[in-house]
Amino acid sequence: MTHKPLLLLGLAIVAEVVGTACLAASQGFARWLPAVVSLLAYGCAFYFLSIPLKVLPAGVVYALWSGVGIVLISGIGAVFLKQTLDAPAIAGIALILAGVVVINLFSTTTH
Repeated sequence: MTHKPLLLLGLAIVAEVVGTACLAASQGFARWLPAVVSLLAYGCAFYFLSIPLKVLPAGVVYALWSGVGIVLISGIGAVFLKQTLDAPAIAGIALILAGVVVINLFSTTTH
């Protein structure tokens, strides 16, 4: 298998994170520009997500999509939105990241 499905999954994750960040910035769709960017980013995210689902198991794709997305948006929230994370939240995010690493390093499903 080529790396194209994983590249597209990566693009889907980035688009989803952009969409989520813009969704937060839209203040409940009260600000039109971040709201429009959010909708466009989610549309791109779902398109790019649909392609890896043709060749990879849905459970693995969704685990990677959600896990990496959670880690990235949590980091963005902490750095740019000044959202604080307590120790249990950080521990949980670290476990999610560990799961993503295990899938990528040890599962033959994505290779």
